Amino acid sequence: MYLYPLGIRLWHALNAILIIILIITGISMQYTDKGNLVFIIDFAAAVKWHNITAIILVISYIFFLILNIVSGNAKYYRINRNNLFSDLGKQFRYYVSGMFKGEKHPFPVSMESKFNPLQKLTYVLIMYAGLPLIIISGFGMMFPEITIVKLFGVSGFILTDILHITMAFLVTVFLVIHIYTCTLGTKPTSLFRGMITGYHEPEEESPEEVSPEK
Repeated sequence: MYLYPLGIRLWHALNAILIIILIITGISMQYTDKGNLVFIIDFAAAVKWHNITAIILVISYIFFLILNIVSGNAKYYRINRNNLFSDLGKQFRYYVSGMFKGEKHPFPVSMESKFNPLQKLTYVLIMYAGLPLIIISGFGMMFPEITIVKLFGVSGFILTDILHITMAFLVTVFLVIHIYTCTLGTKPTSLFRGMITGYHEPEEESPEEVSPEK
C-alpha cells in the first residue's frame, strides 16, 4: 500500500541528514579545542556547520508542522488515551518476546494507523517536546544575551547548555533505536525500501489465513 507520500519521504531524508550532521558537529565541538586537539573536524568548522544545519532544521520543523496541518498527517500522531497503557503493554511485550516467537504484530500498519502506540508516544515526545527544546536551547546558545542571567544561583547559560546537550543525547539515542526498529519489518530492508518507494510491505500471511483459490 502507498503509505508514504513524496513530501513526507523528502522531509524524512532531509531530517535524517541534518540530525546526523548536528550530532557529528556537536561531538566535534565537545571534544575539540581551539588549539591543537581536533576531533573529526576543527572547532571553527564544527561551529559554522552546526549553526547552518540548525537553521535549516528549524525551517524543516516549521515545514513539518504546516504539512501536518494541511495534509492531515497529524492524525497519525493522535494518541488514544483511553487504552494507552494497555496498548503500550501489548506493543512492549511484542518487542520483548512476541516477535521472536513469530507472533503477529498487535497493531499492523494500515492507511488509518501508520504507527503503533509505542511509536506514537515516542514520536510525539520527540517531535513536539524534544525538538522544540533543542531549538529553543540552541537559540539560547547561539544568542547568549537572550538567556536568563541566573536561575536559583546558577548561570542561565550553563543551564541552557545542559538542557541542549541532554536533549541532543536523547535524540541521538532515539535515532539509534529508530534505525534498529526499522529493521523489524517483513524483511530487514522492507521499511527502508518503503521510505524510498513510498510503499509499505505488509506482513506475510500464514498459510492458514490465506483464502483458498476458487
